[in-house]
Amino acid sequence: MKAKVNKIIPFSNVDGPGNRTSIFLQECNLNCLYCHNPETINICNNCGLCVPECPVNALTILNGVVQWDENKCINCDNCIKICKNNSSPKIKEYTTSEMINKILEYKNFISGVTFSGGECTLNSKFITEVFKEIRKYGLTCFIDTNGFFDVEEVFDLIENTDGFMLDIKAWDNEDHIKLTGKNNFKIKNNLNKLIELDKLYEVRTVIVPNLLNNEETVKKVSEIIVNTNVRYKIIQFRKNGVRLELINAEEPSKKYMESLKEIAKKKGVKNIVLT
Repeated sequence: MKAKVNKIIPFSNVDGPGNRTSIFLQECNLNCLYCHNPETINICNNCGLCVPECPVNALTILNGVVQWDENKCINCDNCIKICKNNSSPKIKEYTTSEMINKILEYKNFISGVTFSGGECTLNSKFITEVFKEIRKYGLTCFIDTNGFFDVEEVFDLIENTDGFMLDIKAWDNEDHIKLTGKNNFKIKNNLNKLIELDKLYEVRTVIVPNLLNNEETVKKVSEIIVNTNVRYKIIQFRKNGVRLELINAEEPSKKYMESLKEIAKKKGVKNIVLT
């Protein structure tokens, strides 16, 4: 099996417990207006628009396919900035064995691995095979997901994962459609299912004033996770690096973020993180 990888961060302390290797897979099944890495949404369509924008000729077209020379690349990201397809030509394809070997390069310095995206559960079979092997080395296995998946289709992945970090972007379905392009029925169901299976480590909600009913989302999530050990991370929307659709959106104030934390606290949630 193979998977398309957007990037690998060897050491991260924000993608689960401890020092972790974070692997971002390419392609997503949602289209969030506030996405901060929209270049992970789609697969490159080889239009070639990015090729002349590269200042060091790290991009070429061969037989109609855009080729990326990692050794020449200076990571200026001109190719990503010019892309109209929410994708990137700077993708590397890994087999499961190649990915396992890559992770094991860092095993003496990390407590575990987190797969993210894009939406990594689209490659559930690939990740499952990787997790089965790296768990033998005492590494913990985490998934950062938007929750838009069918439990039955990824159950083997769930069984081999130590913890899920789940995005609850908006509780109101119309808000969710407006924000992501799809409904949130599966996501709400998976929130409860992952709790039932004791696989939910963290819920994450990004706060955008005047766009979403943030108070309702925080209230409803808090009511569901209150009697669990699940951490609730309430995240301040920031315009830096965001897509053009929300470039002029308002960032939430510290006072407003504290008020949302207070809602969760009053509902009985004990582990709340503001970022």
